[in-house]
Amino acid sequence: MNSPKAIGIFDSGYGGLTVLREIRAHLPQYDYIYMGDNARAPYGTRSFDTVYRYTLEAVKWFFSHGCSLVILACNTASAKALRTIQQKDLPVMEPGSKVLGVIRPTTEIIGKFSLSGKVGILATKGTVQSGSYPIEIKKFYPGIQVYQQACPMWVPLIENHEQDSSGADYFVREYLNALLKQDQDIDSILLGCTHYPLLQNKIMQWLPGDIKLISQGKIVASSLADYLQRHPEIDQKCSKNGEISFYTTDSPDDFDLQASFFYGESVRSSHAVP
Repeated sequence: MNSPKAIGIFDSGYGGLTVLREIRAHLPQYDYIYMGDNARAPYGTRSFDTVYRYTLEAVKWFFSHGCSLVILACNTASAKALRTIQQKDLPVMEPGSKVLGVIRPTTEIIGKFSLSGKVGILATKGTVQSGSYPIEIKKFYPGIQVYQQACPMWVPLIENHEQDSSGADYFVREYLNALLKQDQDIDSILLGCTHYPLLQNKIMQWLPGDIKLISQGKIVASSLADYLQRHPEIDQKCSKNGEISFYTTDSPDDFDLQASFFYGESVRSSHAVP
């Protein structure tokens, strides 16, 4: 058996750092490699073919660094690329390795949050267009009705550190109202983009108090812990020294400045070429 290697965490940019933060809090003993494809972000408005191609290149990069387990900590990549990579590419490329996403862990338990059976999804345009959340939720909770709303201005607001501005108030109200107008009985809303937890306080200001707001980070972290426990053959391939490395396809200096905002502590990254 090859020596154990780090768990790979991939995102189109910075948002996946909010997931990595929760995973490390839950599973601090493991080693991690984070790579953000900042040079080609955002993924949310790109075509299925483009997102698939970019994501596959990133997955191959992780495999070249010895990772046997890669987490797509990006809803758009999970929605537009994961299934094809799992079914078509992985059996040929790295049959003993695994690539997982953030959508399935969330949809497996989302029904537990709703009493009305009506759930809202706030996400990027690409994730909404993919239909991944309604499709996956139906597999686990066929009786739940799912309503989606694309929020194209939220990622730019967050990446420009405007999440506490009056402009953020306007766009938070606009997208929340558009979602809730679809059905007044929606009682649970999922933040279906890893950037959106940074808008959580602002969203809570405008969200009716009886509606639950669900963030993915802790759910994904708990699901990963369960997965590794159920799959000791994968767990044995994951090194456990508590170390972490950061990579970006763009400028490391720029990445480090912005990444600490998402990750909650300072970051030192290196350049990557998928």
